[in-house]
Amino acid sequence: MTKATLGRVLGAVLIVLGTMSSAVSAPQRTPTAASARVESATFREAGTALVFVVQLSQPVRFDAIGLDGPTRAVIDLQRTATPVKKDLPAGNAFAAAVRAGPRPGGSARLVLDLAPDVRWRTLTKAGTVVDRIELELTGGTVAANSNASAAPAAITAARDPLKPVDLAHDPGKKARQVVIAVDAGHGGQDSGAIGHGGTYEKNVVLEIARRLAARIDQEPGMRAVLTRDGDYFLTLRQRIKRAREAGAMMFVSVHADSVRDPQVSGSSVYVLSEKGATDEQARWLADRENAADLMGGVSLDDKDPVLASVLVDLTQSAQIGYSMQAAERVLASLREVHEVHRPRVQQAGFVVLKSPDIPSMLVETAFISNASDERKLTDPARQGEIATAIFNGVHRYFVEHPPEGSRFALERAEARRVANAEERRKAGAL
Repeated sequence: MTKATLGRVLGAVLIVLGTMSSAVSAPQRTPTAASARVESATFREAGTALVFVVQLSQPVRFDAIGLDGPTRAVIDLQRTATPVKKDLPAGNAFAAAVRAGPRPGGSARLVLDLAPDVRWRTLTKAGTVVDRIELELTGGTVAANSNASAAPAAITAARDPLKPVDLAHDPGKKARQVVIAVDAGHGGQDSGAIGHGGTYEKNVVLEIARRLAARIDQEPGMRAVLTRDGDYFLTLRQRIKRAREAGAMMFVSVHADSVRDPQVSGSSVYVLSEKGATDEQARWLADRENAADLMGGVSLDDKDPVLASVLVDLTQSAQIGYSMQAAERVLASLREVHEVHRPRVQQAGFVVLKSPDIPSMLVETAFISNASDERKLTDPARQGEIATAIFNGVHRYFVEHPPEGSRFALERAEARRVANAEERRKAGAL
């Protein structure tokens, strides 16, 4: 090797070593990748309020703060990609605009530019790790808002089930709201049954569930929560959990049936079977902290196993009885607008019905495997008829069995007071 060649080789080696040294000595900045994304950001009406709902692809920690000059509500989402403008909802009477921007560390910030008279609060506890966030806006005018969806959204943290409701005939009285959890079956990668025409069960039952929830929200003294309001997957236990956190007094799961025989059609209504109740009792007793929740705070940790079993069994047996009464009224109401497959309420061990502390039913609205039923399921008018029928059955149950402190109970007491006064008036006239 000549000196010239050796020099060139040594020079190349020194350059490489220098580059490596610079790379090693230079401070390394590893970007924090955003692991979640905003799947949807929407507004929905909730009586005289408007709720801003953010659905995330996975749980992240969030914080919410208020800013003045102008009035703004701010949501900071950790490790979340910043949504683009086209994915954000348009402004309305409550929030003139919704904006988004990046934050350090791969986080995102959502900003709602609020009208001066609008107040806001988080329905989802700030500082927690969640996949859904809800902010309630009050003080604006819902009627002036043309961008709010009529479909209620799911609630992942408890909204006060005792929120006051003014009674029209007696504004001085307040009543607790009757909260109904409306569960659209399947979702996301779980499409449910698929009709011969290519109709996905997960899509049509979501439309019916939204219509049902909207009808419930129209009724004074009632409020609906959807366990899901988009095309994403929830486990069966997550659905029950969301209903319980929302303070639901009844759980209605909406599905569309499917069998091999394409001639089978009609609606069916199910409640939990005793076998399913026995299985769930064992599960609750296996975790006594959870069992304390369903017993209204009565801890089972220090109870004899036999006594604990009896307490849970009594609780769930009562819920099955209430579920059956409500389901019978829903089935009767469905019979008025649609063919029913089975004349009586059926019982089965559906996991989604296994909440020991919430009366629950599963409505198979129609057979998606039947061509005629499939067409009905995709017809908005028929979807509305089915949703209204389910509502009528649920409403009738609460009229006949009014929860204490609810508008139903106060109106019944008022009707009795008027009737008694009329009887006394007639007796005095004799």
